Amino acid sequence: MKSDLHRAMELMRVAILSQNYVLTPHAVLEMQQDNVDVVDMESAILTGTIQRVFDDDPRGRRFEVVGKGCDLTTSIGVVTRFVGPLLIITVYEIRP
Repeated sequence: MKSDLHRAMELMRVAILSQNYVLTPHAVLEMQQDNVDVVDMESAILTGTIQRVFDDDPRGRRFEVVGKGCDLTTSIGVVTRFVGPLLIITVYEIRP
């Protein structure tokens, strides 16, 4: 399972670097509410790690990635799923 998670994280980073991802309307709304922008979301995936895997959805496995925003201080959570392009389901600031 560890190598599967490592590979999934690599694929997410490639998707971000190649701009091969789609933001859901829900993700955009959550980002606006938490004052997080696309650069923060991209940074979180590029600097982050998979914290949780959700296998309970018939639409497919979801991954929660936690990393740092572009200020390298703010913790950002991103929930993703692979559906061809990387689907960004939600994005949120993690507050202490």
